[in-house]
Amino acid sequence: MKYTSIAKRFLFTLIAVIASVASFAQDATSAPPAKSFWDDPLNHPMFSFYMVATLLFVVFILVIVVSVILVRTIQFLIEQMERQRAEAAGRVYVPSPSWWDKLMQQLNASVPVAEEKNIELDHNYDGIKELDNHLPPWWKWLFYFTIVWSVVYIFVYHFSNSLPLSKEEYENEVTSAAAAQQKFLASQPKAAIDVTTLEYKADAAIIANGKSLFTKNVCASCHRADGGGNAIGPNITDEYWLHGGGIKNVFNTINNGVVEKGMPAWGKTMSQTDVRDLAFFVMSLQGTKPANAKASQGELYKPETKEAKSDSTKVKASM
Repeated sequence: MKYTSIAKRFLFTLIAVIASVASFAQDATSAPPAKSFWDDPLNHPMFSFYMVATLLFVVFILVIVVSVILVRTIQFLIEQMERQRAEAAGRVYVPSPSWWDKLMQQLNASVPVAEEKNIELDHNYDGIKELDNHLPPWWKWLFYFTIVWSVVYIFVYHFSNSLPLSKEEYENEVTSAAAAQQKFLASQPKAAIDVTTLEYKADAAIIANGKSLFTKNVCASCHRADGGGNAIGPNITDEYWLHGGGIKNVFNTINNGVVEKGMPAWGKTMSQTDVRDLAFFVMSLQGTKPANAKASQGELYKPETKEAKSDSTKVKASM
């Protein structure tokens, strides 16, 4: 009866602890996430605890080091005393094995050199003899562990599906990263560019950023750094265009791409502002006439000129 009551008390206590932990976890999940220690370590409420824990850990390491040095010193002094006693008695001093030597002997199960005669085999190759040494116990236990682990691994990963395989884990990480990227992009304000009202201006800052994008996003590999074109990309410094000239057409070509000709849609990977800057840089290359430029391709494009509207008041006045 006594043990039964003790077991009941222990069981009730265990249930109470589990319930309190569960309620604490529920409160923790409902509460807003607190700042981590690395966000503001000096003002974190656990800073003092971490400092004390670190200090105790350092002290523990120092105590271990000092203890090892002290034990080695004591062993050295004991060996010196035993050596002196053996020499005084006229005996040959044979040092006793240390605890480390005994441990290695048990782990390796090695045969001492003086007893190797007992494990010699009859094989003899040009005077070279063979010993019947067995595998060390630690190696055999490690091998047994790998066998047990393989059974656990196969059951967990291939039968119970408790944990994902490498491919599934990779796909999960890719999905998680894509979701995080979409969440981040959704939180960032997007600058909308109205192509219908877009006009080219020789803005030095915009053109400089466009030039950097032109070099970084492999545009120069097809059109050359000076825009003269090569075997893949056309010359973008003359007045001839394959997909229409002018800032609006250039913006649309960069933004939407020309997939059939290998031109990617940069609007999917960069912001509309960067697409505009890149288009401005391309427009700034007009008339630069680089050396060894590629022959003109496409149709001649002439920018539209705005006709000045006649003043109706003057017409009426003249009538």
